Amino acid sequence: MPNTALQQKVVRTLATAQVLNGIGVAGTVAAGSLLVSSITDSETLAGLAQTFSVLGAAAMALPLARLTARGGRRLSLSVGYVAGVVGSISAVVGGAQKNIFFMLLGTFLVGAASASGYQARFAAIDLATDETRAKQLSFVVWGSTIGAVAGPNLMDPAGRLAERFNLPALVGPYMISAATLIFATVVIQLFLRPDPYLLAEKQANVKQHKGSTKAALSHIRSNPKALFAISAIAIGHVAMVSVMVMTPIHMKHVDVSLQIIGFVISVHVLGMYAFSPIVGSLSDRLGRVRVIQIGITILLLSTLVSGTAAADDAVRLGIGLFLLGLGWSCTLIAGSAYLSESVSVEMRPASQGASDLVMNLAGAGGGAIAGVIIGTLSYGWLCLCAAIPVLALAVGARRIMKIEK
Repeated sequence: MPNTALQQKVVRTLATAQVLNGIGVAGTVAAGSLLVSSITDSETLAGLAQTFSVLGAAAMALPLARLTARGGRRLSLSVGYVAGVVGSISAVVGGAQKNIFFMLLGTFLVGAASASGYQARFAAIDLATDETRAKQLSFVVWGSTIGAVAGPNLMDPAGRLAERFNLPALVGPYMISAATLIFATVVIQLFLRPDPYLLAEKQANVKQHKGSTKAALSHIRSNPKALFAISAIAIGHVAMVSVMVMTPIHMKHVDVSLQIIGFVISVHVLGMYAFSPIVGSLSDRLGRVRVIQIGITILLLSTLVSGTAAADDAVRLGIGLFLLGLGWSCTLIAGSAYLSESVSVEMRPASQGASDLVMNLAGAGGGAIAGVIIGTLSYGWLCLCAAIPVLALAVGARRIMKIEK
């Protein structure tokens, strides 16, 4: 099978798995924050749900990269999805028993499924050409759209399903998550054949050196372009996570319904994924750094719109969070492509794992600090604080543009 035809099959398979993964993971975002807040009776601690989820994604980034090197993409992605299934079940138990340990363990393991989702974007470019790298990567990111938008909107019916089993309504999204992640595992196992990573390695004239994470980070620090790329990915992610995870808490201050909260989050996720192919095409045409700059502008606008919105202004919050997702998409897609181009070939696999590690650690820190800020100050102050690292990234972008000239 020619690489072109196989690449199309790989993208279709990954996109299908991303739909299922998106339904599972995105549906638990708002539910996780509200469950932790309910169990602990503290808004300040609500951010721990997303913090542990992002920590789980960070913790799995390097093991999944190593599994890819040892057994290919099929093995690594499946392991992440199965861990997410176990985590969903743990969260159901924790929510039903009001046990914060099982709840946070569950969100941590669900983060492993997120890690698989992030690494799927790199699986999409194992067989891609240099001219289409960003576009191919963006197609798999776009595959998350359907599931990720549908997931939050299933909060209400999922809640009713949970209540039929005499369980709290908020554990319903985790029940859905367990089922969809099982299906995602089946899709990867059955259809991601031959494995794109193993085939690319076999076709390479020289077997790629699987550099260590320490060596990859050292390589990135000595390379201004690579350092900027990973900074764009991490800062875009921390801004997105910190504002997004606290929006349900902000809206709950005026007792907004779960259906409205789910709608706002789904609009946000639409911004994250729906326009990915356009972002990818622009990255190939305008250049990676230019698209990152566009993303920075959108992120700053989103913090202004969201930060000045009342808790019950679902329309304004929806617009703000849509822009937040779109800005994140620009920094993720263009940053990921720029990173792959900026490091030496032998360092690409380890650099990809290091990128996801740094990105998720930044997101975890952002989620934790967001809870403290909204608990002691306000949602508006949170949005202002989220804009600060984005402004720093804008300064870095100007320097990189000078280097490229």
